[in-house]
Amino acid sequence: MAAEIVRTGGSPEVRASYADRDRTVDVLRLAAGDGRLTLEELDERLEVALSARTVGELAVLTADLPAAAGARQVEAEEVARIRQEGASTRRADGWVVPRRLEIRSAWGEVTLDFTDALITHDTLDIVLDLHAGALKLITRPGVVVDTGGLVMNYSAIKERRPAEAPVLLRIRVIGEIHYGQLVVRPRRGFGRRGATA
Repeated sequence: MAAEIVRTGGSPEVRASYADRDRTVDVLRLAAGDGRLTLEELDERLEVALSARTVGELAVLTADLPAAAGARQVEAEEVARIRQEGASTRRADGWVVPRRLEIRSAWGEVTLDFTDALITHDTLDIVLDLHAGALKLITRPGVVVDTGGLVMNYSAIKERRPAEAPVLLRIRVIGEIHYGQLVVRPRRGFGRRGATA
């Protein structure tokens, strides 16, 4: 995708368009989601990308990323759904985060692990209808969870925040929990050398 950005305007001195900047931002977010960029590097490069004037400036931002990272044109679903009763569901190991996730669960557990998730958007809206079960959100630095729109009926929220970092993904949880719990925590040992997950 880095090569595509250069081709859009021909010469590197050609002025960058909004679409050129957006494509570069998408490549950088995918690279950070793959672990190829640290959150600090992502933050720095996003700032440069959003103020870049030429396609040449944009190309420099993705020049050290492998073609596979840029060419990986993974389209996140706009809306994904999880429906279950008396079962457990887990999303992990490079799952693609949609823009909106609707969860209806009874007598079961849903675990969403964001530590290796492919994040292609900066927000995720989770619409929750949970009865007698649990929703577990395993976060990483840069993933922020907002539960202000959640209605709790004989339920609890247990939250441990990850280390401070520039926001990569903002998760907004709305809906209702009846006789259940929402657990928000980083993966055990995440960010500490020699610790296990």
